[in-house]
Amino acid sequence: MNREDLLEELTSDILAYVMHGAFPEQKFASAIKPDELDERFVEYELLLDLHFILLPEVVGFVEKLPRRVRNLKTETESVSRTSRGTVDGKINWAATIKQRYSRNPGDRSTFVCENRTEDYDTAENIVFKRVISIIHQTLREAEEYLKQDYEWVGDRWNEPLIDNLQRIIEQNVHVRRIRRPKAYEPTDRMLNTATESRHRIYREAAQLLKLRRELYDGDRDQLERLLSETAITPDDDETLLELFVLFRFIATLEEFHTTSAEFETIKTDRQEIARLQAEDDSEIVVYHDNSARDRDVSFNALPDRGKGHLSRTEKVHTTGFDVANDYFKEREFQSHTGRPDLIVIEIRHADGDSDYLITEVKNSRNRSTIRQGIKETLEYLAFLRQDEEFVYGDEDVNEEYFGNGWNGLLVVQDLHEETASLDEQDGEIKILQAGELEDDLSELLSVFFEDDRTGTSGQ
Repeated sequence: MNREDLLEELTSDILAYVMHGAFPEQKFASAIKPDELDERFVEYELLLDLHFILLPEVVGFVEKLPRRVRNLKTETESVSRTSRGTVDGKINWAATIKQRYSRNPGDRSTFVCENRTEDYDTAENIVFKRVISIIHQTLREAEEYLKQDYEWVGDRWNEPLIDNLQRIIEQNVHVRRIRRPKAYEPTDRMLNTATESRHRIYREAAQLLKLRRELYDGDRDQLERLLSETAITPDDDETLLELFVLFRFIATLEEFHTTSAEFETIKTDRQEIARLQAEDDSEIVVYHDNSARDRDVSFNALPDRGKGHLSRTEKVHTTGFDVANDYFKEREFQSHTGRPDLIVIEIRHADGDSDYLITEVKNSRNRSTIRQGIKETLEYLAFLRQDEEFVYGDEDVNEEYFGNGWNGLLVVQDLHEETASLDEQDGEIKILQAGELEDDLSELLSVFFEDDRTGTSGQ
């Protein structure tokens, strides 16, 4: 699947899960934020605002502020004041005579004066103030990154531009006279007024606020823009594919049990994403990242003692070559290093037994990278532990360290060559291409829910 296809599919998933509160926003934000950002930016709304200020139209709006801000619109009104012995403004003689007559007809020291005042708190100015406040606050949150040479921000914001905005907000007398917008402002009526203004600065400010609202509301076009332009770095298609695979698992599991997943709120050191309860009281838990520590599941590789048969480490290497040779028609491989995140499906059956499906994702068509993915998936299975005990294989009896052949899955990019279908694969793990998930994932998962329990882990 190319990047555009992934974006389209992933946008649909986000609309279905994240924007309706079904998928933890923190988890999604942590996946799509640039790696350089600290943990503050796993707050989803802050990440959206970072995306917002990186948009070209926002930067362009700020670039034009110095010459536009001098022409902010004000409303004038006359304020009448009654004074004795002094004249403060233009005397309103009709009001003065009426005031004297009503109080003391002989008092010639009483005057009613008119003063014209400028009111900066117009609907248009409240809209304007809200926009520049959001931009300024978000820039302050990202200040440390603005000073460093990060391509995703450096080609949009520079120090002179930020300084100009700072001066306008803190020193410009016209901007300072506009009151701070209340929490619920600007209202829809204020936005409409600004949208219909004769002054371009207000029309653009209203448009920017509407765009931000679309981001927060999960507008499809804006979500695609978020994923493709500013949040995910151009070389981070690995994250796109991982999220796509994760959502495909959740959707397929929901179809199996005709129920909705119960999504977990992500906390520090928690990887549990979703939990489904089946009608037969079995439970399915989906984890993302390096382990499922919440259930005492780990992948710690410990040195093997010398035995007459192959150690786990040795078995991983030899089996990796066998699986790769069975999958590709040509046998030509190179070594490769690297270890991305993985997805763990834990199925706890009503009788107490547990099954696992360990899924590695490689956004690659390169044979050496796929071979590395095979090796890593086998490593995860060989060293999978539950409560400090190996899940697969008895060290003293057999070498079946990888389950029954259905407990490991490697997902790779679509390949333009002949490969073995799911039904043709008879190795220790299965391999699916991204475009095959829609059709084959259901078949693969069905193994774990058959009556004869062919997917049981052996615990």
